[in-house]
Amino acid sequence: MWDFPLFPSQASTNAPRLDALMLFEVGVLIFFSLLIGVLVVGFGIRFRRGNAVDRSNPPTHSQSMEVVWIVIPMILSILMYAWSTQLFFDLYEAPADAAQVDVVGKQWMWYLQHPQGRSETNELHVPLGRPVKLNMTSQDVIHSFFIPAFRIKQDVLPGRYTSLWFQPSKVGVYDLFCTEYCGTNHSNMIGKVYVMEPADYEAWLSEKGVGPSQAEEGERLFVQHHCAGCHRGSQTVHAPKLEGVYGKPVPIQDGKDVRFVTADDRYIRDSILLPQGEVVAGYEPIMPSFKDQINEPDLLKIIAYIKSIANRETSQ
Repeated sequence: MWDFPLFPSQASTNAPRLDALMLFEVGVLIFFSLLIGVLVVGFGIRFRRGNAVDRSNPPTHSQSMEVVWIVIPMILSILMYAWSTQLFFDLYEAPADAAQVDVVGKQWMWYLQHPQGRSETNELHVPLGRPVKLNMTSQDVIHSFFIPAFRIKQDVLPGRYTSLWFQPSKVGVYDLFCTEYCGTNHSNMIGKVYVMEPADYEAWLSEKGVGPSQAEEGERLFVQHHCAGCHRGSQTVHAPKLEGVYGKPVPIQDGKDVRFVTADDRYIRDSILLPQGEVVAGYEPIMPSFKDQINEPDLLKIIAYIKSIANRETSQ
């Protein structure tokens, strides 16, 4: 028996909502296409040359038809705009309790890091029923992270962090693709997403033994790259402390003025790779660049460490 599903499985809470919007828009498109097509064919047959119809007083305009033709499409357009905008903002803002997973795209594989310490290549394990937020970046060129069954897709960009979130609703194994042409082996940049029962997921996290968490690995790298010598209490150089800084406004010297930026993932990454770009007010621009010395997975670990000390008090 021929079996060709029109849609992939709906395996996330977002999937039915996105499908409903798309089906509505396709329905509007089909309705008006058929309506216009039927009218064109019908009028073409009725008013064809030689057909005996009254052509003595053809209408030149119809105000009522103009109103209908303007108002109905406008209402439909506003409805689709409001509907899609609401979905966009719902997909953009992850719930506060979402599990965090870091993703690095590189030619031609996906590297995924769980905060508990486990990492994966071209595979993503997630628990059923829990929101999951992906923090993503690229190590080389533009990639695009796409899970059809979850109806989510997001470009993954070098030098920037992007994110998306989903909540799995069905246990199973689902396809993962890169949908941005990224080089010779782009077609091989595929993987699988495993949605597991929460108990099975916790067992999977610890099946290789309890190792250092992502933040603990970040602290090790923080010390290894000699960051602690300047940014900790025993510092030998006058540099900003990092305890309690994540998520807070940071004063940046901008010529003779001072402006404030939020110490988020982007700010920390740029401060490591491009330290002269945003110098904290009151400090000299003496930090060296670690560009080409720290790769993207290690940068994410260092950021995880700085996040982990966000609630610590600091004294200057």
